[in-house]
Amino acid sequence: MSKPLKQIHLAAHFPGVNNTTVWSDPEAGSHIEFSSFAHFARTAERARFDFLFLAEGLRLREQGGQIYDLDVVGRPDTFTVLSALAAVTEHLGLTGTINSTFNEPYEVARQFAALDHLSGGRAAWNVVTSWDAFTGENFRRGGFLPQEDRYSRAKEFLATANELFDSWRGDEILADQESGVFLGDAKAGAFTHRGRHFDIEGRFDVPRSPQGRPVIFQAGDSEEGREFAAQAADAIFSRYAARAEGQAFYQDVKGRLARHGRTPDQLLILPAATFVLGDTDADAQEAARVVRRQQVSGATAIKHLEFVWNRDLSAYDPDGPLPDIDPDPGEHTVSRGRAQVRMYRDPLATAREWRELAAARGWSIRDLVIETGNRQSFVGSPGTVARTIDDFVQSDAADGFILVPHITPGGLDAFADKVVPLLQERGVYRTEYEGSTLRDHLGLAHPDADARDRLAAS
Repeated sequence: MSKPLKQIHLAAHFPGVNNTTVWSDPEAGSHIEFSSFAHFARTAERARFDFLFLAEGLRLREQGGQIYDLDVVGRPDTFTVLSALAAVTEHLGLTGTINSTFNEPYEVARQFAALDHLSGGRAAWNVVTSWDAFTGENFRRGGFLPQEDRYSRAKEFLATANELFDSWRGDEILADQESGVFLGDAKAGAFTHRGRHFDIEGRFDVPRSPQGRPVIFQAGDSEEGREFAAQAADAIFSRYAARAEGQAFYQDVKGRLARHGRTPDQLLILPAATFVLGDTDADAQEAARVVRRQQVSGATAIKHLEFVWNRDLSAYDPDGPLPDIDPDPGEHTVSRGRAQVRMYRDPLATAREWRELAAARGWSIRDLVIETGNRQSFVGSPGTVARTIDDFVQSDAADGFILVPHITPGGLDAFADKVVPLLQERGVYRTEYEGSTLRDHLGLAHPDADARDRLAAS
């Protein structure tokens, strides 16, 4: 008997706060005006995507003590944007990245419960931690938490938030106009939490929302992050968009679920993926080459090399050879607030490897940065891209993808118009939304089916 076809999950990542975006392209629009967010969200909903995803930037990144102005910087408040988008969409899930290191459970739970009500059950929370003291300086505690403490706090943060969500069963509000009784349980919302990181007691003031709890995403790739996802997340935001690496990650994370009493269908694995389309595969390959050079200007190439060299390299020609001086492996970094600085654990070894590679290929600094950086995940004609995405999902390299276009806000339009219909023809992607909540879209069970039935009947 043949294996049944898996249904593909697709989502859209509004591409701010990263260097995927080509903000200098004539077709690019604002990253802060609401019209951009609205256009992007409406396109994702037209394409029947599961959700829209917002990343987070809690501090502007710096290079040599100055704002890194070769990238898109800053973004409006996540809850403000998602709440506004709830008013201009009907089905699309709304996923926000909210930090567990510098926030408090009560305020975050209250905001997500409110968003879930406002959107009719479409809220999701990407739970992240913050790794650096640089970002922490913006907050009252300052500094940072060691990795083991960050994940300890994150686990207790999420557990505490769930206690707050669950402090309402869902049947307390009677609103009986004849008797004048509004609340059927005077203890509704009562909570007490005593723990290592949080010691709180009171009343949660938002009644149980349509989903009971927001859908939980997790984005860490460390051992602690994978285990956290297996224990508590509904979906994991992976960076593995290549087949072999994706299959290994998929097998590893899904294999952890059983020891937490969970089954493989209770956690979706959704890698981030970029794409470039063309009328033919050759056209798309040429377009992808142009996009990569747009993403990495000469000045950007020098800045990226400084991530590894940890030195001011502004005097070097980006179209010339790599520096003959070695990186400075010191503790101070010239690039602050960027995750890339953690990728190169041994900068001296990386420099040796890159010099050998550049010499063998005849690459300049800019060529090297382009060729060793993140390349587009899916490049080809609409038919090629549709087949490739379907193959990845059917071969258990992913359950779907969170697409990150390089143009805002119109970067999804061609995918929605040309690739989605082909996936629908293959029978692996919805033609209409079949439910009203994000949990419905993702095939996830409601945390309390009885409470949901009571809400529907009220």
